[in-house]
Amino acid sequence: MTQDHASFLADGSGHLLLAGLPPGPLLALVIILPLAGLVPLLLAGPRVGEWAAMTLAGLGLAVATIIALQVWWSGTPAIYHLGGWRPPLGIALRADGVSSVLLVMSAAVFCGIGLFATTGRDRKTSFPPTYWMLSLCVASGLNLAFLAQDLFTLYVALELLTFAAVPLVCLEGKAAQLEAALTYLLFALLGSLLYLLGAVLIYAETGTLDIGLAGQRLAADSAMTGIALALMSAGLAAKAALFPLYLWLPPAHAGAPPAASALLSSLVIKAPIFLLLRIWLGLAPADLAERAAPVLAILGTGAILFCGLRALGQTRLKLLIAYSTAAQLGYVFLMLPLVKSSGPLTIPEALAWTGGFLHIVSHAFAKAAMFMAAGVIAEALGHDRIRALGGAAQAAPLSVAAFAIGGLSLMGLPPSGGFVAKVMLLTAAIQQGVPWIAVVVLAGGLLAGGYVLRVVVCALQRPEASATFVQISLRRQAMALVLAVAAIVLGFIPLEPMGFLLVGRP
Repeated sequence: MTQDHASFLADGSGHLLLAGLPPGPLLALVIILPLAGLVPLLLAGPRVGEWAAMTLAGLGLAVATIIALQVWWSGTPAIYHLGGWRPPLGIALRADGVSSVLLVMSAAVFCGIGLFATTGRDRKTSFPPTYWMLSLCVASGLNLAFLAQDLFTLYVALELLTFAAVPLVCLEGKAAQLEAALTYLLFALLGSLLYLLGAVLIYAETGTLDIGLAGQRLAADSAMTGIALALMSAGLAAKAALFPLYLWLPPAHAGAPPAASALLSSLVIKAPIFLLLRIWLGLAPADLAERAAPVLAILGTGAILFCGLRALGQTRLKLLIAYSTAAQLGYVFLMLPLVKSSGPLTIPEALAWTGGFLHIVSHAFAKAAMFMAAGVIAEALGHDRIRALGGAAQAAPLSVAAFAIGGLSLMGLPPSGGFVAKVMLLTAAIQQGVPWIAVVVLAGGLLAGGYVLRVVVCALQRPEASATFVQISLRRQAMALVLAVAAIVLGFIPLEPMGFLLVGRP
């Protein structure tokens, strides 16, 4: 950091400044801001409430970007103690390199999905005020999950996400949607119960719920520590749909309306995954984390291979994308055996760290684009049967392009963000002598190539003579394309460890 930057960013008390804004209160603001949109949605008409929600979404993106810039330029995490009380009595919010990147990611994807939803106002695709209320609660819950340092506060964030996400599945009230939402709710409640039991045991063991303090006090040789971490991990795995607990995800994500599917698969699922990584890379004792890492990597491998095969066999486009979500998230857990939970990282370990979190970001953009594109294609053709997608490129050309471009990232082909992330993981695995992870990365890419190309080939075929199409505005199709292109832009990140993602690492 240059001297000019330092003088611009710091005042006499050492608090960081950007355009005169202290970083601490911004952490609270980014959580509260989405909830302010509930007021116009309740008191004003749907149209006013919708645009108020989008305005607040844009402000949320601006605040998240400021937080990320402050963390980047200062090289230290931004920390805020609610009410001025420090842990263990108070609750801390903390934005390090990873969480600030995820804040920006979620805000950007949320804005893209929101703009997609607003373009359907003149058709049956318009979304009721309930959608906007629930999606704003999702945005607030996500930001709280990325920033909270307290295990019980994280539980509150998970519950806020659950009770906002489950109704999104059944917005249209169809019988299949209600069944999928109920299954989702049961898995989510089971996960919450297991997580809360684990948090109680952590408190009994350490006398605190603050992650930083608890991580210093946990003993690796304590049976209670192992049981607590296992319970919390099982609960979060159920919420994250980690193999073999993925059964609720395909019907829930595939059956929801397009904008809701995009929100669920690109963002909601990221919160429990992020917390799983925080537990094993920030809370768990190093020895215990080292023993658990291969187990989680094997579960990730099962997700990549088994769910990838299931995606290949699907007959409906949205179900294919949903199984792909369960498969692609397995890559994140391949990172765990390749990094230490604390201490300095070697270059290969830093590559794995960067690759794992870059995959989370690129997957969010790509998957949101693909679900939005699938929704438009189904609307244009009147169905989403893969074998009958002939003419889709003629009826919805930008949507087919968005699906194909997003698929590049899932396949790990250049110049996508998924390519950079997977190459980093593969390189780290080879350099550290863990070749089976490299094989899994390559096999997952081949499976993704199979199901993405299958859809694209069908969509490029000529339509049947009797086929009729619904005209979809290019503006509505363009939103999916913008997010897909964002996943490609991430591919221009240099193939080297990203120091920003290491800011604040234990």
